Amino acid sequence: MAKFSLKKVRNFFLVLSLGVLVFVGGYETAKVRLGRSDNPIVRRFVGSPANSAVAAADFSRFWEVWRRLETSYVDPTKLDYAKMTWGSMQGLAQSLEDPYTQYLPPAENKQANEDLNGAFYGVGIELGYREGSLAVVAPITGSPAEKAGVKAGDLILHIKDEKKKVDLDTPGMTLPTAVTHIRGDKGTGVTLTLFREGGEKSFEVTITRDEIVVPSVELKFIEKEGKKIAHLELHKFGGRTDREWIAKIGEIVASKSVGVILDLRNNPGGYLDGAVFVTSEFLANGIVVKQEGRSSSETYSVDRKGSLTTIPLVVLVNKGSASASEITAGALQDNKRAKIVGETSFGKGTVQEV
Repeated sequence: MAKFSLKKVRNFFLVLSLGVLVFVGGYETAKVRLGRSDNPIVRRFVGSPANSAVAAADFSRFWEVWRRLETSYVDPTKLDYAKMTWGSMQGLAQSLEDPYTQYLPPAENKQANEDLNGAFYGVGIELGYREGSLAVVAPITGSPAEKAGVKAGDLILHIKDEKKKVDLDTPGMTLPTAVTHIRGDKGTGVTLTLFREGGEKSFEVTITRDEIVVPSVELKFIEKEGKKIAHLELHKFGGRTDREWIAKIGEIVASKSVGVILDLRNNPGGYLDGAVFVTSEFLANGIVVKQEGRSSSETYSVDRKGSLTTIPLVVLVNKGSASASEITAGALQDNKRAKIVGETSFGKGTVQEV
């Protein structure tokens, strides 16, 4: 049986700055006395100091490298000032050595949003980090990756795609970069070198890309002795989850089911608000999670009247259950609302702001 503690979640909860928020609060932070470039495009990114601490920083070496590239790089047509600036911002985030704190340029931020809200072409893997290594949080149900035998917890050591001229080891690779390399056109292949816990050596898997359409919620009924038990499988806490969820809950209520199995196995998480929404379906009241940030904390409690607050409930988890899944399972257990069954979950006790 998997064990959770909301108290432990509280202790480890940090609000991390991921993606655009870092530097949309970030273009102000970037408006510091960095020095000066003769290129007018570059000057748009600099200005007056945002605060005294930043203003006191010595950016002379930064500008020395920038000018060397401007004046000495062999192919000046490859100098893209926007990309150079974004790369600098990515370097700021990477300096923290926290895999969950990243700057996402516009294209990658758009990609991340599409993951939660729509379809894409790829192999169907939810990616994360395990002990600092790129890892499979979970293969998407029915995806090319699942059909090829990829499993939750597999470490991805190398990515190879001859068509895209990619042949790279993954240590130090960011999640957005890994996603860019693994995704591609429908019908094309990518080879991943994997290592599985308990194995003696790594192995290669070649996967053919296809369209990946990920429903948030799936429902089926198990009949036993003339009574129905609802098996409610939640694949992610995405942008469409709320409306899909409401429709399935309506079916459960109409079926007069005597129990619910909430299946969070291989659910990599998603939006924090989604976890609060789903948990509120089963709790009449109580705290869902407490988020502790750098200078403030926020408590998220049940925020609506759920339809299944008294029905017997079991929650299934495994090592592919992460983030919002763990919040949901932990809240239901700590509020003594559900029995948790399965494996130890992924162990991601952080929330990113985007």
